[in-house]
Amino acid sequence: MIDTYILAAIIVSALVTWIPRIFPYILVRFAKLPDKVVQFLGYLPITIIFALILSSIFTVEVGSLPRLNWLETIAVLPTFLVISKSKNVMLAVVTGIICIAFLRLVF
Repeated sequence: MIDTYILAAIIVSALVTWIPRIFPYILVRFAKLPDKVVQFLGYLPITIIFALILSSIFTVEVGSLPRLNWLETIAVLPTFLVISKSKNVMLAVVTGIICIAFLRLVF
């Protein structure tokens, strides 16, 4: 059986995760965003993919400088090309996954 405390924690965690993801969609349905905000939001896909990539191409250990991962760095090039041309995060992520899988298979 599941404990009521664990069930409550799961439900509260789901709400805390769900509300920030769904609330903006509800807000935008009933209010029109200013053009500056829409223009700013257009930069989010490239920002998100850059943050994901930057965290994966460097290995950080306490007490030493960050180390560059070469395979991931090579896979970044086609990923950046795809995200800059299409602005489609999902397509860029799939491109990155395929590139790194191919590079790991070869090397």
